[in-house]
Amino acid sequence: MSQIEAQSRAPSEIGVDRRAGSRRRLLPYLLVLPIVLYEGMLILYPIAQGVYSSFTKTEVGGGNPTWVGLKNYQRMLEDAGFWRVMGNTLVYMLAVIVVALAAGLVTALILNRSFRGRTVTRGLMTLPWAFPEVPTVLVFIWILNPTFGVINVFARLLPGIDENLMWLLDGRLAMVWVILITAWKGFPFYSLVIIAALQTVPADLYDAAHVDGANPLQAFRHVTLPSIAPTLLLLAVLASIFSFKQFTLIWLLTGGGPSGATETVVVRIYNTAFRFYDFSYGATIGVAGFLVAMFIALVFVWIQVRQEQGNPL
Repeated sequence: MSQIEAQSRAPSEIGVDRRAGSRRRLLPYLLVLPIVLYEGMLILYPIAQGVYSSFTKTEVGGGNPTWVGLKNYQRMLEDAGFWRVMGNTLVYMLAVIVVALAAGLVTALILNRSFRGRTVTRGLMTLPWAFPEVPTVLVFIWILNPTFGVINVFARLLPGIDENLMWLLDGRLAMVWVILITAWKGFPFYSLVIIAALQTVPADLYDAAHVDGANPLQAFRHVTLPSIAPTLLLLAVLASIFSFKQFTLIWLLTGGGPSGATETVVVRIYNTAFRFYDFSYGATIGVAGFLVAMFIALVFVWIQVRQEQGNPL
C-alpha cells in the first residue's frame, strides 16, 4: 500500500521540485533586474539617442529632426578642428596616465615601508583626491595668476626667468598645467590601490631575491613589478577612462583655451552642442569619442588577457 501511495505522489513531488528549481534559476535574474532597468533608462537609452541624433539634423527652434545619414560623420572627418581636438585628448590622456601612475607608484613604494607617522602620512596623501574639483581649480587659478600668482615668485628665482610667465595663456604651458593638476588630483587613488597590491606580494620572494644577491632595484624589477603588473594595467585603464571624460577641471581652468590648445573631446562636445547649439554634430563627436574610449579599453583588456595566458605581446 505504501509503495502505491509513494508512486502516486511521485509526479506531484517532481512537479513541485521543478517549480522550485525554476524559481531558483529565475531569482538571480530578478535580483539584477532593477539595475538592468536603471542602466537601460539612464545610460543605454541616452547612448542610443545620441547615436540616432548623429544621423540627423536638429534645428534649435524645435521641430522634428531631419535624417541626413552620414553627412555629420563626413563633416567630422573633414573638420581639421576635430583632429586637433582628438590629438589634444590623446596627448592629455597618455600624459596623465604616465604622470599619475608614476607618482602613485613612487608614493606607494615609500608609504609601504614602516616608519613613524606612516598612517598620518597616508591620510594626508589622500587630500588631493578628496578635495572637490571646483575649489581646487579656483586655488590653482590664483596660484598661476600672471600678476600676483605665487608660482611666479618661485619661477623668477630660476636662471633665465626675469618676468612673470603667462602660465594659462600660453598653449604649451597651459596643457602642462592641466596635465599636472589632473595627475595631482588622481594619484592618491592609484597610490592606495598599489599599496594594497604591494601588501599581497609574498615576503618569501624578496627573501629568495636577497639570497640570490639581488639589490633593491633588481628586486623591484624582477619581483615587485611583475607581481603588481595586473594592478598597474587595471589602473592604466581607469586612468585612461577618467582622463578621457574629464571636463570640469579643464573647463574651469582654461575653458579649452588658449586658442583651443587644451580643448579635449568632451570640451569640444560641450562647446559644439551647448554654445553653438549644433546638437547633431555634437552627438556625432560624442559617438566618435565613445568609440575611441572603447577601443582604448579593449586594447588594455587584450593586453591583460595575453599576460594572464602567458603569451608575449
